[in-house]
Amino acid sequence: MHCEASASLINRMKVIKTIEQMQFFSQHGKKLGKTIGLVPTMGYLHSGHISLIKRARKDTGIVVVSIYVNPTQFGPGEDYKRYPRDLERDRELAKAAGTDVLFVPSNKEIYPDGYSTYIMVEELSEKLCGISRPIHFRGVTTIVAKLFNIVKPTRTYFGWKDAQQLIIIKKMVSDLNIDVKVIGLPTVREKDGLAVSSRNKYLTKKEREIAPVLYQALVQVKRMVNSGESNSAKVLKEVKNLIKAKKIKIDYLKAVNLMSLKDVKKLKKKTLIAVAAWIGKTRLIDNMLIK
Repeated sequence: MHCEASASLINRMKVIKTIEQMQFFSQHGKKLGKTIGLVPTMGYLHSGHISLIKRARKDTGIVVVSIYVNPTQFGPGEDYKRYPRDLERDRELAKAAGTDVLFVPSNKEIYPDGYSTYIMVEELSEKLCGISRPIHFRGVTTIVAKLFNIVKPTRTYFGWKDAQQLIIIKKMVSDLNIDVKVIGLPTVREKDGLAVSSRNKYLTKKEREIAPVLYQALVQVKRMVNSGESNSAKVLKEVKNLIKAKKIKIDYLKAVNLMSLKDVKKLKKKTLIAVAAWIGKTRLIDNMLIK
C-alpha cells in the first residue's frame, strides 16, 4: 500500500496557474539540485510537442510544459480567438509524455494592467514571417523571455519547424546573457510529409490532401541540389510552380543563410529553404536545411 501511494505521488502532474507559485516551485527544485527542462507551447499538443517533452524528460530532473496562447504575437485579423484550445486533452497528453508541471497562466497574470515592456530582436524579426506578421516575433520573444524568468529553466526545447523562431530565441538568449541552453529538435511529420501543426486542424479534407505539396517542394529542392544545381533563383522558380499548380497562395519561398536569414544566391551547406503559404484560409510554414 505504501509503495502504491508513493508511485501515485511520483506520477502526479502538478498544474500551476500563478507566476508566484511557479517561481516558488522552480526555486525549490533548484535548491534540491534538480535541473529544469521547459517546453513552451500554445497548447493543442501534437506529436511535435510530445517529442520535445520526451526529450526534456530524458535530459532534465523536472519537466515544465507551459500552455499559453499569447495574444501579443497575433496581429489584427489573425486567428487568436479561434486558435484551438483543449486544456483537458492537453493535460492528459502532457502527463502521459512525462510532464511534472503544467504551467497555465492567465492573460492577467502575464500582462497585468499597465504592462508596457517588450523585447525585439531586430533584423532577424523583420525577415520571412516578420514581413507579413510584423509584430509576431516581438510577442514571441517577450513571452519566451518572461517564461525564462518565471520558470528559470536549465534547458528549453523548440522544434525546427519554426526555424525562424528558434534562431531568434537563440539570438535573444545570447545577446541578453540568459542562462539557459536552447535545444532545437527535428520537425515531426505526418506519414505524407506534412509538418505537424496545431493549425492543421483548420484544413478541410480537400485542403489536407494538397497540403503535403509544401514538403514535396522542399524535397524537390534537395533533389536539385543533390544533382548539382546551386542557383537559388532557378531552383526556387521551379518549386514555386510546383506549389502554384495546386492553387496555393505563396507568402514566401526563400533560400536564406541560417544565421542571418538573408537571401542567398547560391545553395550550399547551412542554407535554409523556408516556405509559408495560404492553403484556403490557413497559413502554414515549413522549411528544410541543406546539409
